Amino acid sequence: MASIPSPSAPTAPSVRIPALIALGCGVAAALVILALLRDPIFAAGFLAASIVLVGAVVLIRSAIAPAVAVEPNVDWSVARALAGASPDAVAVTDRAGRLICANDRYEAVFSGYPTPPNLPIGEAGVAALAAAGRAAWRDGQAQVDRLMIDAGPIAAHIEQAGQAEDMLVWRFAGALGADLATTIEAMIAGPIGNRLAASGIMAALITAEGRIRSANRVFRLRAMGHEEGAIAGRDFARFLITDGQGMVRFEREGQAGTPLRVVQIPFIEGEDAPLLVALLDEEEAVGPAIGAGASAHIRSLVSLMPFGIALIDREGRFLQMNDAFVRAADVDPAAPPLYPGDLVVREDKAAVADAVRRFAGGATHSTDMAVRLRDRPDEPVALSIAGARGLGEAAVLMSLKDNSEESRLKREVAQATKMQAVGQLAGGVAHDFNNILTAIIGHCDLMLMRHSPGDSDYDDIQQIRANSNRAASLTRQLLAFSRQQTLRPQILQLPDVISEVSNLLKRLLGETVTLTVTHGRNLGPVRADPGQLEQVVMNLAVNARDAMLGKNGQGGGTLTIQTLTVTAADVRAMDSEILPVADYTALKISDTGTGIPPEILPKIFEPFFTTKEVGKGTGLGLSTVYGIVKQSGGYIFADSKPGKGTVFTIYLPVHTASAPAKPVAATPKAKPGDLWGSGTILLVEDEDMVRAVAERALTRQGYTVLTAEHGEAALDLLEVHPRPDLLISDVMMPIMDGPTMVRRARERYPDLPILFMSGYAEEQLRKSIDLDNVAFLAKPFSVQQLAEAARDVLAAK
Repeated sequence: MASIPSPSAPTAPSVRIPALIALGCGVAAALVILALLRDPIFAAGFLAASIVLVGAVVLIRSAIAPAVAVEPNVDWSVARALAGASPDAVAVTDRAGRLICANDRYEAVFSGYPTPPNLPIGEAGVAALAAAGRAAWRDGQAQVDRLMIDAGPIAAHIEQAGQAEDMLVWRFAGALGADLATTIEAMIAGPIGNRLAASGIMAALITAEGRIRSANRVFRLRAMGHEEGAIAGRDFARFLITDGQGMVRFEREGQAGTPLRVVQIPFIEGEDAPLLVALLDEEEAVGPAIGAGASAHIRSLVSLMPFGIALIDREGRFLQMNDAFVRAADVDPAAPPLYPGDLVVREDKAAVADAVRRFAGGATHSTDMAVRLRDRPDEPVALSIAGARGLGEAAVLMSLKDNSEESRLKREVAQATKMQAVGQLAGGVAHDFNNILTAIIGHCDLMLMRHSPGDSDYDDIQQIRANSNRAASLTRQLLAFSRQQTLRPQILQLPDVISEVSNLLKRLLGETVTLTVTHGRNLGPVRADPGQLEQVVMNLAVNARDAMLGKNGQGGGTLTIQTLTVTAADVRAMDSEILPVADYTALKISDTGTGIPPEILPKIFEPFFTTKEVGKGTGLGLSTVYGIVKQSGGYIFADSKPGKGTVFTIYLPVHTASAPAKPVAATPKAKPGDLWGSGTILLVEDEDMVRAVAERALTRQGYTVLTAEHGEAALDLLEVHPRPDLLISDVMMPIMDGPTMVRRARERYPDLPILFMSGYAEEQLRKSIDLDNVAFLAKPFSVQQLAEAARDVLAAK
């Protein structure tokens, strides 16, 4: 523990010595006066005055000394013992920024005793550490999570200390290669060490002091004569002997033992870093074991490493790449690269070549750099480069982590998160837009009641209504993408759906596109909305037609629609990470068009993404298909090769109901005269325009209508009015939503009929509402649809 002592207080000798000197000077002066003036009385008086003056000075100095004494030397022995026992690098500075003391670990980490924050951590690190120091003086403590030194990342924690809080304690902690060393230690003692032993490679992890941390079984057998027993902590050098020619052998085997080649692998930088040592039998060695040429044993050692390693010679050419490196770098085994720069994009070639050249020239530390591989330019990877010693021809060791699986998972999570966020946005927009469309369509219906087909305004009103219905179709597409669409699932067979839509498909595809339909055997039934499945087939067929006709509208091809059975065994053989093992009925739609480029294929299901010309596509076709398939419990996959067409495969789970579903009888369409009714209806809607249209529509049908803008207002009306015959309410409202208001109302009237209306999906709402005997009306609705829904609910009482 280095320390800087504080100045001490003046002691008694420091007061007496000057006084004795002054007294001696007074005696000498008195003798001179006596000799020159020969006046003994004057000399005696001068001597007495000198004695009195010296005594006064002594008394004054003695009185003042305690008052001006500086604090005595601080005893740093306790602090030294505590800091020395800490595995972290510790330093203490005072208010003036001077280094008071530091432990041995601090000296080892920073190669001396530099004063914080001026440490060898780069300009950015010094700035961050200085800011943390100022924060510690202000707040009592501060922290910097990551600083970079040659040995790796460290974290700094600064805290005020001392009775007067006039000191800062700087503590630097970090792995500094400890995690990697622990991992290598476990690997050598575990299965990896056994695999090395099976290849005849003896491996040991050695501390900086030369003590063994871990060794595989063949090393223990050769060094100790048995595989059992503890070897950790023993001196590595004591197990080896060297002859006059520099040949290394095991001490237990003597000079008659097999010569060994010693390969040192400094996988962690730093003077106190552990060292990985591999010993290889050298049957016909003719030179020194350490530093000799690389052998097949070295290549075997590299090939067994679980992480990507490549060996590079002094000319910068690859000597060897293990399998993990080949996978991580996407190397083509048939045409391996000659230089490391051949692996990366053009912008990174110079940096990689410069690093390889520097380490091949003798640089001892290692470096990590982010590069972009030539075949994956959008995904930076971490490349580690270090100088190699004792590996024969190899001068540079290069390591590359295979993060392809991690990158794939990141992309999938990001894509799923984006799709979910856009889906929620689309659902919210569709809900608000449905309220607007409900008001527009309702007012059009009310106006049409006052105009006959011969009126001049009749056609204009019909045009407004038709465009509103087109907008309503667009909102249904948004809801389908966000998987919030109202579906009417039925038990059906896919061939029946295909036959219903095939005639329309032939007209859509035109004469230049041939439609081929084939059905498999033993197809299982599926549960889905037939209308929505028809929409799926139509969207995919139209996209296939456009791909086959091209931009100029010329050309043609074949559109093939297949249905087939996919058993659980087939799914298991596919080994898919996405498709669960179950029985499916598959629908495959393929074309002979231009195909989809690989860079576009991952984006085709995103909303508003289209490759068509401006004005020729909304970008919602495939996203709608995706939403319908997912909401139906199925899965959709796209496979395409440019110039060879595209195949969309939809997997719908086979429905396994215990009994066949009974067909639902079609409800006869009500005549206009059947919509008249009577009774009182409580209408609850927060949108003024929707509430006004619904009130006018129900009033025209003969009902007495009470209106409220939210749930609490509706409960107040129930307090002062008799029981209504029907309660019609929106679901999502401010202050109090519809389901909460209905629960409160049914406490008073348990059998009160309820009709919910909302722009959200019925299935989604029924899961959250959890109420019995309620009907649902999806927005946007017409005046007639509202009247029919009210009549049906009242008739079911």
